[in-house]
Amino acid sequence: MGMLFLFLLGFGLAVTGGVTIIAYMNFLPAGIEWVEYFIFIKSRPECYFFPVGFLLMVIALYRYPNT
Repeated sequence: MGMLFLFLLGFGLAVTGGVTIIAYMNFLPAGIEWVEYFIFIKSRPECYFFPVGFLLMVIALYRYPNT
């Protein structure tokens, strides 16, 4: 049950972070360069939800008991 909760928590964080990263891509048509975009999302704490959530999902999948 704990691994399922960890996986769902990671999934929720990854979705939240991924949607935020994609939403910030709307700055690109406004004239922001790719380098400036990556510097900007590096400074936003909600963009770190994507890698943290992905890591939690990987941990939950590897620790899930194989029966």
